[in-house]
Amino acid sequence: MPAIRTWLKNPLAIFTANDLDARGGLVIADGVIEQVLALGEPPAQPCDQVFDAREHVVLPGLINTHHHFYQTLTRAWAPVVNQPLFPWLKTLYPIWARLTPVKLALASKVALAELLLSGCTTAADHHYLFPDGLENAIDVQVEAVGELGMRAMLTRGSMTLGEADGGLPPQQTVQQGEVILEDSQRLIERYHQRGDGAHIQIALAPCSPFSVTPEIMRASADMAERFDVRLHTHLAETLDEEDFCLQRFGLRTVDYLDSVGWLGPRTWLAHGIHFNPDEIARLGAARTGICHCPSSNMRLASGICPTLELTAAGAPLGIGVDGSASNDGSNMILEVRQALYLQRLRYGAEKITPDLVLGWATRGSAALLGRSDVGELAVGKQADLALFKLDELRFSGSHDPLSALLLCGADRADRVMIGGRWRVVDGQIEGLDVRQLIADHRQAAKQLIAG
Repeated sequence: MPAIRTWLKNPLAIFTANDLDARGGLVIADGVIEQVLALGEPPAQPCDQVFDAREHVVLPGLINTHHHFYQTLTRAWAPVVNQPLFPWLKTLYPIWARLTPVKLALASKVALAELLLSGCTTAADHHYLFPDGLENAIDVQVEAVGELGMRAMLTRGSMTLGEADGGLPPQQTVQQGEVILEDSQRLIERYHQRGDGAHIQIALAPCSPFSVTPEIMRASADMAERFDVRLHTHLAETLDEEDFCLQRFGLRTVDYLDSVGWLGPRTWLAHGIHFNPDEIARLGAARTGICHCPSSNMRLASGICPTLELTAAGAPLGIGVDGSASNDGSNMILEVRQALYLQRLRYGAEKITPDLVLGWATRGSAALLGRSDVGELAVGKQADLALFKLDELRFSGSHDPLSALLLCGADRADRVMIGGRWRVVDGQIEGLDVRQLIADHRQAAKQLIAG
């Protein structure tokens, strides 16, 4: 059966993440981009469908490279609103330890739906809580991703260093290394897809220096190399973390990372704020990636990621919304706007442009996840697209459509396509009862806090 060929015609503006002239639009067939058209250029072959994009700004699907889906259940919780990271975590850990499969499923659907509506097509989640009864947490997330029709890098997190041994998390949230590694292998063998167009991938993600032992870090690195999957963890988020590493391991964060075999191109790190120039050079030389999480870093007053120094050194850089208890949202296009403004505070307006930060959220984020098939608009790439209209009051009087997305605060995509299939149409997710999801999720959130 011949492929249905669709011409996404003459967009109002288009960002390709690679400087290609695509003002004439895109031809899509079999879920991939078949042709990129310059202004006035016709498709090489007749098209079965034509979508007139003259009212839309077209982007590659945004890629979120760090999240904690489960945290949508603890947004804006009064006891932690004004706390920095360590006390914030200590207060929330006992609440999160009450997670159940049903609550995690609802939390994951809410996070994914919010991401999808904001133009995100691929999301990485860092799930590290496996209390009794939640041993199959990643399986629950796989099902949620499938329901939303998105792509995801689900990272099998872990915590092994509890309070009794000098770590931060309570004992009921930690697991033994053998259990973690056995489940990690099971997940890789069952779910991890390879090659272009993958919808589910698995990575290994011990949580942070203050919640795992060096042994599980090393064992995870060995397994990742053996099975050719990626590695993810939090690093250099706060000065408290730096002090913890110095006191417990006698090492700064990057030295610690190197000591457990993680300093390399397989690894991407969440936050990456507190690095000195030598550490930045080492990260760049190793091609270790960094996920910038501006909203969370501002919310917890953690600091500002040194993005330009990292990219100049050779480190890939992407963007993530982080958990929805430190953001407190899952909106990817707003996260790009936040990155633009926060990084301008550090480097000035001339150096941090809308094109630059959109590149971080697309092609840069794809590099963190080890993917070359998404994150840009070019022949042979997956047809993952986010389309935004500029017809709301906030955009009235704007002149440059691409800049207006960020400067005027776009927060919702009009259409989103994944693998050539429309998943959002007229601002609504196809096949999802959002009102019912909100009602169920709110009830679960109340129950979680109440215990």
